[in-house]
Amino acid sequence: MSNNNSTNSILRALTSRFGEDFSIDANLDGIEHLENLVNRGAQRKYQDRDVDPNLLRLLIACALSAPSKSDLQQADILIVKDTEKRRILSDLLPDQVWLRTAPVVLIFLANGHRLVEIAKLRSKPFPNDHLDLFFNASVDAGILLASFMRAADAVGLGTCPISVIRDHAQRVSELFELPDRVFPVAGMCVGWPEATGGVTPRLSLNSTVHTDSYDEGDLVEDIKAFDIRRELTHSLKPRDPERWGDTEDYGWSEDKARQFGVPQCADFGAFIRKKGFNLD
Repeated sequence: MSNNNSTNSILRALTSRFGEDFSIDANLDGIEHLENLVNRGAQRKYQDRDVDPNLLRLLIACALSAPSKSDLQQADILIVKDTEKRRILSDLLPDQVWLRTAPVVLIFLANGHRLVEIAKLRSKPFPNDHLDLFFNASVDAGILLASFMRAADAVGLGTCPISVIRDHAQRVSELFELPDRVFPVAGMCVGWPEATGGVTPRLSLNSTVHTDSYDEGDLVEDIKAFDIRRELTHSLKPRDPERWGDTEDYGWSEDKARQFGVPQCADFGAFIRKKGFNLD
């Protein structure tokens, strides 16, 4: 595809995502990579086609080449191949129907375990057993997850992260025999996409990009405008109307307010402490 075609594709995607105009140099090196990035979408339907294990191993290696805080390497990837464990995981998350059909299922793990073992191995004290250990491992796992998605995108595979796995963190930890200070951050379905994913709108950059100091502008008006813009391409089915009733202006903000209007992962802190993390 020519640079001009890539530029036009990027502009269309950015307008759809952010509702704003952008200026792009058509001669920018690597513009095709930006095109893939801004046009990506979650894939939940996959072809009946296996992912070559050698390709999967390559993509995992590419993802694990991503930056890691202080070279501590506190994130892992678990491949779910056992059919019974896949069934149990799918039963735990019945709304994630693509878990049953995706050619590959991964779990991205935050790992604070290895550093403790390394300290023992080298006969050193471990005075950093506090909140930062948990935070560093979590961020490393997030970077690893994003890097894997970029690698999968590059070869034409589709992906769908599954954060709701943390709603069942204790059961998942037991199922996959995770040691102390190792916990699931997200699952991931991977496969050859059945169809091209759509561009999901995002909040205006006025709300999410700040210069020199935090300034979200007129957040109320920005959210109202975003609700309207998103409704044009992504209508939402009202969440739990029996609990919340009906409203004429049901949009993204109403949906998210309802979603977090009920407890979620309320026992996650207790689970993390049980796994051996000191959160002080």
